[in-house]
Amino acid sequence: MINGDVLMRTFIAVDLPEEFHSKLANIQARFDGFKFKFVDPALVHITMKFLGEVPEEKIGDISRALDGISCVPFEISVHTLGVFPKPKFAKVIWIGCEGNFEELHRLIETSLSSFGFNQDPHDFTAHATLARVKYLPKKKKEDFLHLLEELKDIELGTMQVNTIRLKKSTLTPEGPVYETLHEVRLK
Repeated sequence: MINGDVLMRTFIAVDLPEEFHSKLANIQARFDGFKFKFVDPALVHITMKFLGEVPEEKIGDISRALDGISCVPFEISVHTLGVFPKPKFAKVIWIGCEGNFEELHRLIETSLSSFGFNQDPHDFTAHATLARVKYLPKKKKEDFLHLLEELKDIELGTMQVNTIRLKKSTLTPEGPVYETLHEVRLK
């Protein structure tokens, strides 16, 4: 709490459709021999902008600002397995997404510019996090790199991006719990 305000950990996302959940689970299962922290396939999403801790009273204003976005719905391809920052020192395993994300990201940034959120310092890379790598023993590194190479060109399919969602994230010992606070239909 700041000055009595209730703070919410928030972000703006594009959710992946339910038909991708089993495909995501199958990819994660390939990494079963590793002790990674996997994201529940039902929660896997493309983060368009992480807002951080936001006073609850600002949620309505942020929602109205997002409602002003004018972006035509677009089709994306969900494919390519990768890691951040690089394969030998992987911290995040992700699936890549290709489509009109640069424009949508720019419109989100512009619509929220008056709120004082930090602009993203890097070019936007559309991706959905599948797992976080806390520790990778040296003896397993070669197996991990081989598996990455094997799965790098994986194809999940295509989907239509026609909504973005303002979400609240509550961190729990069992993992994050997401709640949609506002949905914006692209037009």
